Amino acid sequence: MFKRILFAYNGQPVAEKAIPYLEHLARSDNAEIIVLHVYQPPDLYTAASGYEKLLDSWEALAQEVVADIVSHLHEGGFNARGRVEDGDPAPVILDVAHDEDVSLIVLGARGPSSVKELLIGDVSTEVLRRTHRPVLIVP
Repeated sequence: MFKRILFAYNGQPVAEKAIPYLEHLARSDNAEIIVLHVYQPPDLYTAASGYEKLLDSWEALAQEVVADIVSHLHEGGFNARGRVEDGDPAPVILDVAHDEDVSLIVLGARGPSSVKELLIGDVSTEVLRRTHRPVLIVP
């Protein structure tokens, strides 16, 4: 049923709660897992001379986060690979889901943390609203 699963992973405890569900579904269907980490560097400092160095450190940290979970999945016998992208998380998740032609998107949800998120939704809500693919959101 699910041949390729996109796991939107930000390294937070709420995302880690989704891992057992991800593993169960991937094992059941022998699915490939694509671990995606989307980071959003601050654009406040783009004019500063050290901004490129800041971007490099954000990228390196994001790569490390993905490498850790991909390694964990490999140890469990899963076919997994990682992707790191920068940008606004929900649109990037949707773009990668399309590019990779995934059959399921898995992500954690922490619930709204601001009035804005309460009114318009957080990343998981936006992904759910804007995709035609199945989505598993683990609270």
